[in-house]
Amino acid sequence: MMNFQNVRSTFNKGVTIPSLLFIIGTCFLSALYPNQTESILNEIKQFIFVNLNWVYVWAVTLFVIFLVYLLFSKYANIKLGANDSKPEYSFFSWISMLFAAGMGIGLIYFSVAEPMQHYSSEVFADNHYVSRAKQAQLYTFFHWGIHAWAIYGVVGLSLSYFAYRYRLPLSLRSCFYPLLKDKINGKWGNAIDVFALCCTFFGITTTLGFGVVQISSGLNILHITPENSFMYQVIIVVFLISLSVISAITGVNKGVKILSNINVVSVIGLLLFVLILGPTVYLIGSFTEGLGNYINNFFNLTFNTHVYEKNALPWFYDWTILYWAWWISWSPYVGLFIARISKGRTIREFILAVLILPTLFNFIWMSVFGNSAIWFDLNVANGQLSQFAADPDALMFRFLEYMPLSAFTGFFVILIIIIFFVTSADSGIFVMNSIATKNAVKSPKWQIIFWGVLLAVLSLLLLNAGGLKALQSMTLITALPFSVIVLLFIVSLMKGLIIDQKYYDRNFSASTVPWSGEFWKERLKNIVSFKDNSSVNHFIQIKGREAFTDLQQEFAANGIEAKINHYENPARIEIEIHQGVVNNFIYGIENRVKTVSEYIMKEENLPDLEDNKTHYPRSYFGDGREGYDVQYFTKNELISDVLKHYERFLEIISEERNEMFVSSNANQNKD
Repeated sequence: MMNFQNVRSTFNKGVTIPSLLFIIGTCFLSALYPNQTESILNEIKQFIFVNLNWVYVWAVTLFVIFLVYLLFSKYANIKLGANDSKPEYSFFSWISMLFAAGMGIGLIYFSVAEPMQHYSSEVFADNHYVSRAKQAQLYTFFHWGIHAWAIYGVVGLSLSYFAYRYRLPLSLRSCFYPLLKDKINGKWGNAIDVFALCCTFFGITTTLGFGVVQISSGLNILHITPENSFMYQVIIVVFLISLSVISAITGVNKGVKILSNINVVSVIGLLLFVLILGPTVYLIGSFTEGLGNYINNFFNLTFNTHVYEKNALPWFYDWTILYWAWWISWSPYVGLFIARISKGRTIREFILAVLILPTLFNFIWMSVFGNSAIWFDLNVANGQLSQFAADPDALMFRFLEYMPLSAFTGFFVILIIIIFFVTSADSGIFVMNSIATKNAVKSPKWQIIFWGVLLAVLSLLLLNAGGLKALQSMTLITALPFSVIVLLFIVSLMKGLIIDQKYYDRNFSASTVPWSGEFWKERLKNIVSFKDNSSVNHFIQIKGREAFTDLQQEFAANGIEAKINHYENPARIEIEIHQGVVNNFIYGIENRVKTVSEYIMKEENLPDLEDNKTHYPRSYFGDGREGYDVQYFTKNELISDVLKHYERFLEIISEERNEMFVSSNANQNKD
């Protein structure tokens, strides 16, 4: 027998055990008593949607306003990481991954279904068909546009900022650090992560369940399977979850990244196919007009609660409010994944990429597919496509029957859904394991397999018992408290940004200014000569070492212990003063390379330079601030410069408001 005590695990018991008990209990309850559970949860959901819909409306509106404010604020250039950090992924891979995680299967599922359902809705039945087509496009844009991505953006930005700027664990609990301080490591933090893990699992399970139904329906329509039965759904789930687990085991840098890139290329290929072989002129014109219509009605859509249109209220609850609740319930998962891949981006870059690019692509996608379906329904199908509006599982495939090569495109759509399924599942598995382990650096592979098996088993259990709708209602209900949590993220993030900005804007004391005129001849000689690698290394090892050694001795005479650290390749030296409560003070000098302009190399009235590369000694600091060239400093001026930064350091750590930014507890996970 296997000794489970010897099984290595990185699970945090305070998060994992309560989460699994609630997840498994809820799923079994939904499977054993699907009708009763669905009825109870649906009543709770309807009460929230009818009486508290304004919470969702205001929350989502504030998310949009907050991100737009940050975009143009003085905080926009703050990096999600140290000031000198670089993005981990290329721009294309970054956008591909956040897009695949954020929309996934829903983009295929609703691209034809939602516009057709709005177009066929009784709410707009009295309108002219042109007006109905415009309304269908407008509300589809609204539900899949900036508002949806603002939800993901606030959560992802908060997580990225506190994880990479404050070096806290990549966990939702970290977003409360300015409000709860060290309490995030206790029961409060565990409760937040349990909530996030349950939301993530429920959201992924229901979405993947509906994705399996659509794949099964498509295979049946294409005559690949004789029937749309549970047996074939089991085969589909086992196959796809197996792929997802394999992808998740390979890690974000391989499996998720590669599949996301393939996904985006495939989606663009299908988009161009429909655009070119469909009613091209109509689609381009309708997209242009639809975009203008969306911009003109942006504020009206944002604040409209349809309170004066009683016949439209049920539609409002079942569409707009349901969407806001759905996006909010998915935001822990998507936000965590976006944060995982966004280190090194500036706040402005993050907001522009997360808000604008996916929104614009969604608009193009929904226009091409939704407007094509409406055009075919009016001009070719004689209203037959509208009749399938109530069957969204099959609607995409029914639409493709009016396009050339319908069999091929049907297979291609199934392939895209499969890739979306795998990318959503593998990134979901990664995120759930990250939450359950409090962002452990490396986890055993069996944990990845465990989450995949749990997803597969509970999805099939709910599919077979008809409990998916009950679980969907539970997911939508959890969105209400989480919307309040995300609003607190905004408060916490602003508090952190204000302290951050003041920290890096802090000026030096006027009494600590280096560069005297005593050694002006030596300085002139240094200025008009370019440095090679060996001369800079000599500067660091001789002048830098002498300055730091003198400082070390004088610090010791004043009862302060300072340590000198030496490094090679590239050469650098630093003086470090250990602190017990706050981050250590570090001042270092490193050998840096820069490229010299060809114009300078050809200039006759300047010193000769054989190569276009020159070296120089550059300062750096423990808190990641931008360093500068110190090659013209004398030994005493270097000492003065170190003391200048040390004085600034002492002034900052002595102020209570800076406690959380300089606390060693906040920065315990060093890069």
